Amino acid sequence: MKQASLTLIKQDTISKVDPRIFGSFLEHLGRAIYGGIYEPGHPAADEMGFRRDVLDLVRKLRVPIVRYPGGNFVSGYCWEDGIGPKELRPRRTELAWGTIETNQVGIDEFQEWARRAGTQVMMAVNLGTRGPSEAKDLVEYCNHPGGSKYSDLRIQNGFAAPFGIHTWCLGNEMDGPWQMCAKTAEEYGRTAREAAKLMKWVDPSIELVACGSSGSNMPTFGRWESTVLEHTYEYADYISLHTYYGNREEDTADYLANTLDMDYFIRSVIAACDYTGVICRSKKKINLSFDEWNVWFHSNAQDKEIPRWSIAPHQLEDIYTFEDALLVGGMLITLFNHADRVKIACLAQLVNVIAPIMTQNGGSAWAQTIFYPFLHASQYGRGTVLHPIMQSQKYDSRRYTDVPYVDTASVWDEDTGEVTVFALNRCLEDEALLQMSFREFGSLYLKEHLVLEHSDLMAVNTCEAPNRVAPSSKTPVSVQENEAQIPLSPHSWNVLRFAPVKAQ
Repeated sequence: MKQASLTLIKQDTISKVDPRIFGSFLEHLGRAIYGGIYEPGHPAADEMGFRRDVLDLVRKLRVPIVRYPGGNFVSGYCWEDGIGPKELRPRRTELAWGTIETNQVGIDEFQEWARRAGTQVMMAVNLGTRGPSEAKDLVEYCNHPGGSKYSDLRIQNGFAAPFGIHTWCLGNEMDGPWQMCAKTAEEYGRTAREAAKLMKWVDPSIELVACGSSGSNMPTFGRWESTVLEHTYEYADYISLHTYYGNREEDTADYLANTLDMDYFIRSVIAACDYTGVICRSKKKINLSFDEWNVWFHSNAQDKEIPRWSIAPHQLEDIYTFEDALLVGGMLITLFNHADRVKIACLAQLVNVIAPIMTQNGGSAWAQTIFYPFLHASQYGRGTVLHPIMQSQKYDSRRYTDVPYVDTASVWDEDTGEVTVFALNRCLEDEALLQMSFREFGSLYLKEHLVLEHSDLMAVNTCEAPNRVAPSSKTPVSVQENEAQIPLSPHSWNVLRFAPVKAQ
């Protein structure tokens, strides 16, 4: 049995959780929109063509914000194509993913879907093939009350009230050679600054996310952040981070250690932001928007077989394993433990495309394995993150050293007095005994111990067997004088919910 200990002190906090770290992402890619959230004629479709079964699953996740419409897609997108009468909307060759875009869903429809899903839109503007003028026009269309060209066009299209979109992305992955009209840091920084300036002149209340590096492995990483922020520091509120992990080498111990890389990525971007703040002589703090993160590798080979210029093909449809769910849980722990600077995060994506929710065209919708750690984090991770005074036995993997067998994040709900501990046991063979100690929380008892475990790391959920990998409850152990010893199953995701004794 592996050994780990966790001490929590009420006064030793990291930050209050911004609910937007439970955000997600929907791009005009594959079946994310068409056949995902939108399928007119489906038995579960509402009067606008939105699938009610998908909406139900999204509501369960309590997703507070959804980034839209991309992604690589946005760098060639003409937002005007997706408004007004559907019969007049053009079909376009979509160059990012080699498909045909029908434009039957645009911002007019998506903002209504977001309202029905109980979420907000995080809108991205095209700074690839287009620029500041078109970005400014889109803000006017969405947020201006009326009496101007684009706000009156929105009203003419049947939307008298402004959409009130608060958070905006200044393009997408503009450092990537795969991006339409990719730019150097200087080119993008100047364009983003002018777009930001015009957008905030139209609506000073909006928040803006500047594009960071597409990943920590980019050759310009670090220098890109600093250069872009030197141009945009006055106007940007966040800088973005994107990362995906895969297990192509079939090395589980190394795969589950990828959270160490994610932690390094976050700390490096924080350092770049704060350094640039000094250079800019600014007291303003730039926070982080980790607006693309997930596992992505299963579908790479099959995507090469998709015929070019298909409409809503089965594209980037990773079928997630129990092993993937463990890594997603570890990535959520990493986000929690950086809650002081990571204020927005978007699991990429939400439906069908590298997603926690899958659908059949004309058929059912179900939860993938990664749905459950995200669900638990969103349900029970609202409050103040406590600093984990953590010790754990460690191991070395192929690429990483000193990997803790047990990782944790702890969230205290000041209103209810509950403390929730999220714990990942990376050990593949052994249980881990987590020795817990609470200080100054009063008397607590273990209200619930949820666990996601399975004997087969490669187990998946399918439409025929949607509950093969699903959480269960363990018999809670007793808490004596605010200390507890909790066994964690081998390779498991755990949610430990402690509540004040008076509420028992």
